[in-house]
Amino acid sequence: MNIAAAVNENFANYSNYLIRSAMFVYALAFLGHLAEWVFGGRSKIATQSAALTAEAAGQGEGGQGAAGGVAVKVTTRGGTTTLERPKVVTRASASDRGIADGPGAAGSSERGDLYGRIAVSFTILAWLLHFGGVALRAASVQRAPWGNMYEFSTTFGMVAVGAYLLLLALKKDVRWIGLFLTTTVLLDLGLALSVLYTSSDQLVPALHSYWLWIHVSCAIISGAVFYLAAVGSLLYLFRDHFEVALTAGRAQEGRWGDIMRRLPSAATLDKFAYRMNALVFPLWTFTIIAGAIWAQAAWGHYWEWDPKETWSFITWVAYAGYLHARATAGWKGRKAAYLALAAFACFLFNYYGVNIFVTGKHSYAGV
Repeated sequence: MNIAAAVNENFANYSNYLIRSAMFVYALAFLGHLAEWVFGGRSKIATQSAALTAEAAGQGEGGQGAAGGVAVKVTTRGGTTTLERPKVVTRASASDRGIADGPGAAGSSERGDLYGRIAVSFTILAWLLHFGGVALRAASVQRAPWGNMYEFSTTFGMVAVGAYLLLLALKKDVRWIGLFLTTTVLLDLGLALSVLYTSSDQLVPALHSYWLWIHVSCAIISGAVFYLAAVGSLLYLFRDHFEVALTAGRAQEGRWGDIMRRLPSAATLDKFAYRMNALVFPLWTFTIIAGAIWAQAAWGHYWEWDPKETWSFITWVAYAGYLHARATAGWKGRKAAYLALAAFACFLFNYYGVNIFVTGKHSYAGV
């Protein structure tokens, strides 16, 4: 049978059109989220910032010390603004500062919220186009749509956006991820189309197995959730630095300070990252086990220290160390965030670095 005849070129071309269309709509979603951050509630945030800074300075003059934490609640009744007395916190950990979550990217303004809702609507439309592109790629060759790096990248982005939309559907306050997610997905799809692109074709013989559906799909889901957790860890580091300055009475002004005030608190970001990593770690463990079982069936050995196997295990050890440190040593905050980001860096190198620069039995990237 002619292999080329097994490829439905029409479906493959439609898939490419849909992926490019998804990129265009993701770009509109990116602009919507950017407008949400830039224009959402700027004046209100600035007003609260001034009140908070003045009160923090007053606490320092009153002898409470520069290390004290500040939590301020602003209420407005009948046109009169009341600033309640802050609670002084002497401990330095994010969970003990008593600082509430920010109002989100929209800054609690009607205008910013409108931009955010428009951005989410564009994200949903882009995801539907993205899903259609991945589905048609699979239909064009009648197999799983992740036989090379191009297909893995497009599917990875689709799953990451799907996980984000699922959290929104579950009424989780995660819209602050939207700007960073759409930026990353645009970069991911741009790289996939410009550098990693491979024409739709049949699999090499070694990949003809039902384990392709199980092993690689688990790896994609794990990576997508690890990515969301990494965003949380990275933003935690910025927000934590901001809160340290805030509790010391050195509140940052300007656009950067406005953005930091809108994010969830450092404690909330830390908890989000931990929960995402803990949620998906068992699936990553199963991914490695499934890969070993598939290796035994394909190559006759469960483990041969192939570069892909080795870096998958290194990634597992890094995340296991992170979770163990959180559970037993009580690591929270910056040390845990650095370790989580190092673990995600291992995952990224396992995908990009090993596939592009290292030769091994997993050299099916197609680049």
